[in-house]
Amino acid sequence: MPGLDYFSTETPASPAPTTFSTETSSSTAPAIGVYYNARLDPKNYLEGPLSTNPATRLRQMLARPGIVVAPGICDGISARCALEAGFNCMYQSGAATTASRLGQPDLAIATMNDFVESAQMVCSLDPTVPVIADADTGFGGPANVARTVTQYARAGVAGLHIEDQVQTKRCGHLMGKQVVSREEFLTRIRAAVIARDSIPGGSDFVIIGRTDSAQVLGMEEAITRLKLAADAGADVCFIEGVKTEELLRSTVAALAPKPVLVNVISGGLTPSFTTQEAETMGAKIIIFSLVSCVAMVHAVRAAMQSLKKTGTDFTSAEGMDPKSFFEVMGLNEVIELDSKAGGSAFEVV
Repeated sequence: MPGLDYFSTETPASPAPTTFSTETSSSTAPAIGVYYNARLDPKNYLEGPLSTNPATRLRQMLARPGIVVAPGICDGISARCALEAGFNCMYQSGAATTASRLGQPDLAIATMNDFVESAQMVCSLDPTVPVIADADTGFGGPANVARTVTQYARAGVAGLHIEDQVQTKRCGHLMGKQVVSREEFLTRIRAAVIARDSIPGGSDFVIIGRTDSAQVLGMEEAITRLKLAADAGADVCFIEGVKTEELLRSTVAALAPKPVLVNVISGGLTPSFTTQEAETMGAKIIIFSLVSCVAMVHAVRAAMQSLKKTGTDFTSAEGMDPKSFFEVMGLNEVIELDSKAGGSAFEVV
């Protein structure tokens, strides 16, 4: 079903719930040329219980007080651990997913299908918990970007971010990045927004515009690109590689009232802000992209070295037997479901 033409400057023939504003008389009306969808106005998400729909829930979390903390996950084990720890949002990191699924660095090697298949599994573990997913450059031109949004939404993802790097992209915290023109970046954002607004029934899927231009063209250009992305319909702004507290504060101020996402990677370009510090600086979302996969490298490396040296995994197991491990993976929930359905296969495990 085609989406409404949010980018037209003509008045629609019949009333529509969302419009592209041409009015300037009201102090609260959006400016001319700025995307506006009345249904997605943040004020609509301020009250009421949290939705079981993950995209709607993410919008509620963005509209209400408090910073959204999303630890980076890379597979089912890390996602289970994040849920066990009590996190109410997760981030499917492109770098972490590429490493986990392919054993490769974050150099545009993973495909959309790799990310979607991972997202389907992660989102199924607790379908009410919002998952924000990396979508790299959108994997091609406008049609590819639109397909990416559709596939991510079908997988249960609550929102994604699209960036302005060239197709042969790399991790945002590596050197040597190249970015596309403003116009191409905005084409990606518009394609994502149009695809979201074309989902039948009215989707709350969140579009996050990310720029990597700060390290290439400077902070002024990065801010300009994000302002334009917001005007094109991005719900959240993500500036990669903010190097100081002052720059994060100034970014938040320049983009207000749009929510700002900050990405913290230990040893990366951005200082290791705590969630409390980032909230004080005005950030609305903080992601820790590599928290799980870096911890896994340390833990698995130590376990393998210990096994090689001692000939046993007794030390690295730390007393966790198979049943205890499977309990982290949802064993008790599966047993309960089987029992409620009248099954008896798992009466004893």
